[in-house]
Amino acid sequence: MIKYLPLGDINARYDAEIREAVNKVLDSGWYLKGEATRRFEEAYAAYIGTNYCIGCGNGLDALKLIFRAYMEMGVMQVGDEVIVPANTYIASILAITECGLNPVLVEPAPDTLQIDDTLIEQAITERTKAIMIVHLYGRCAYTPLIGDLCLKHNLKLIEDNAQAHGCHFVPSVAVPQQHTKTGALGDAAAHSFYPGKNLGALGDAGAVTTNDAQLADIVRALGNYGSHQKYIHDYCGYNSRIDELQAAILLAKLPHLDAANQRRKEIAARYQREVSNPLVRLLLSTPEQYSRSALAPRDCVYHIFPVFCERRDELQQYLSDNGIETQIHYPIPPHKQKCYKAWNTLELPVTERIHAQELSIPCHQVLTDDEVSTIIRLLNQFTSETKD
Repeated sequence: MIKYLPLGDINARYDAEIREAVNKVLDSGWYLKGEATRRFEEAYAAYIGTNYCIGCGNGLDALKLIFRAYMEMGVMQVGDEVIVPANTYIASILAITECGLNPVLVEPAPDTLQIDDTLIEQAITERTKAIMIVHLYGRCAYTPLIGDLCLKHNLKLIEDNAQAHGCHFVPSVAVPQQHTKTGALGDAAAHSFYPGKNLGALGDAGAVTTNDAQLADIVRALGNYGSHQKYIHDYCGYNSRIDELQAAILLAKLPHLDAANQRRKEIAARYQREVSNPLVRLLLSTPEQYSRSALAPRDCVYHIFPVFCERRDELQQYLSDNGIETQIHYPIPPHKQKCYKAWNTLELPVTERIHAQELSIPCHQVLTDDEVSTIIRLLNQFTSETKD
């Protein structure tokens, strides 16, 4: 069986460094808000390219802390609107509604699966206070038009960077060194270090990155019961702090992130070159492919490698029968979920088609060349008559 994401094998590559990091924390006797957290926050801020990084409990908390901080700053208030892609993972939207804000769902572009920047301006109203871009699947969602719209309408740009650690926005193919990492493109960004992420902890963990000193200060307090100083509470906060063990583990794994992402890119490039089946659609990815289209290239770190098939469930069963584990991201779009039943009658055809056809195939740093060849061969052999 070729596993979709064998976390044990992935973390085994860093076994000695992880064990050393964990032992240092155990020996220190200090398990929250200590030296490991400080060092990881500094290292991750430097890696992303922001002045501040604040560790927290998970990626959903990171988003909520950003919105709550803006509300404490008077930038937003209950009932304000946040534009968000309709096809995102539900956590992006939960963070908005849990803060008393209203999500405005905008369809993605079918060729990129990222929010369609040409549809954003018509969704802006006098209550709109922010645009949230989600670097879904590890693909950069930012475009210059989105940046221009934020400036034109005085909107905050918030990044959900849960799936794109190490991804870049490259403004020019001719000058690729002029780039900015996702997580440093907007006013604030949320990061998840859930174990399956490109930079994964061994449990839940998250972070906020920003260049805004006031926002960073309030986010840090909100995640610590609303307190800057013990037993003095300026805000009605949460308990959402990264623990020393997870911070130490992430710090040990961070130096390996770029190499792991590069291996994912190599595998993805093979899929793009070698998968050839009219029943299986892949996204544009390489600069060469984009040069033949009207789209600009977008960096991708392939947290997820999606393929699309009208007979998705049959394709998944066929691959499973042949020893390939896959996942679906995500089977039900947010506006069709029971928890948002007021939206259930909405018609968002691009989003709904994505969710009906998407299948995620293995694309990770411990996948061997032979395993990649096997996956490609099976995808190419899937036909309208395939039963097993």
